[in-house]
Amino acid sequence: MRKTVSFVIFAALVALAAVSLAAQQAQPPPPVPPAQQTPPTQAPPAQAPAAQPAPVPKSEILEQILVKVNGDILTKTDLEARQVGILRQRTQQLSDEELRKAIAEVTPDILVEAVDEILLLQRGKELGYKVTEEQFKRVIENIRKENKLESDEQFAAALKQEGLSIDQLRKNLEKQMVIRQVQDVEVFAKLGISDEEAQAYYNAHKAEFTTAASITLRELLVAVKTDGKSINVAADEAAKTKAEHAVTRARAGESFATLVAELSDAPSKANGGVVGPLSLEELDPGVRKLIEGLKPGGVTDVFRTPTGYALIQLESSTAPVIKAFEAARDDIAQKVYDGKRAAEFAKYLTRLRGDAIIEWKNEEMRKLWFARTAAPTPRAPGL
Repeated sequence: MRKTVSFVIFAALVALAAVSLAAQQAQPPPPVPPAQQTPPTQAPPAQAPAAQPAPVPKSEILEQILVKVNGDILTKTDLEARQVGILRQRTQQLSDEELRKAIAEVTPDILVEAVDEILLLQRGKELGYKVTEEQFKRVIENIRKENKLESDEQFAAALKQEGLSIDQLRKNLEKQMVIRQVQDVEVFAKLGISDEEAQAYYNAHKAEFTTAASITLRELLVAVKTDGKSINVAADEAAKTKAEHAVTRARAGESFATLVAELSDAPSKANGGVVGPLSLEELDPGVRKLIEGLKPGGVTDVFRTPTGYALIQLESSTAPVIKAFEAARDDIAQKVYDGKRAAEFAKYLTRLRGDAIIEWKNEEMRKLWFARTAAPTPRAPGL
């Protein structure tokens, strides 16, 4: 699959997430241009009552505003661009009906992410976070190296293929890096994990820290030669007898690996018939039943397969192993931290929404957004 610039941008953002952006003097956001309004019709001059009013220029609506968030806006064009961005990630061709369904499916989440993005960027401006020219150049260099885009022309062509200009790329990068800094400073840096929390998680999720039981087998297959059209009874009986003799010899103490080298027609013959190690869940239920009760070195009876007659030796088995708490401490801390991150970030976004002045100009969009924000665990826009 072709590696796209968008994918590498995401990887670069993650790699740079830990980069501390220098807090600088916050700059006031650029004023939002007021929506155009139709000029009022002027009354005719008093001294010329018979004159007709001057013709009113027809107002042209340049943008349909869907919502205002503390004064910043999300337009219909913005929404459509986000919808296109999501649908471009789907490689399959969609019919008109499938496209309508796909748009309806992704739009609620897009609205939530768009509003949350505005709120997080506004908070980033309040805290004075911004991306320096040096940081931007470093990200661009990483993108070029990852994609082996050595010349400016190759880089420009790759951006064009992704439907991006360099200005759009910078805007996207700045958004995501500021959002990540807000997350890190306002939410994640304040999280802590106590020994009691870690121990409680370990006790409740021991299966996550358990290495499953495993077994290693050796197989021996005596294939039945056939023309693919009919069963050769004599060949079938000969193969069965040969396999049964192998069982007798193995149980008498002969090396199973030696028997495999002499008699087996299975591909595993090259490595002494070894198969595994495997977890019990990976085994065919029929094979699992055959080896039940066997001890290492034990051999099954002969059984029929689609290609001939086989027998199996249990080479070795290991019992489930539970990793000790101290050995699993780092894994436990990460799992507890991930869970708390999601929960605390959800609370943080809920507070931002509650403190914001959100004015919906489209009732249908408001309903979609409201239905989604009642659901738990939002994620960071674009991450």
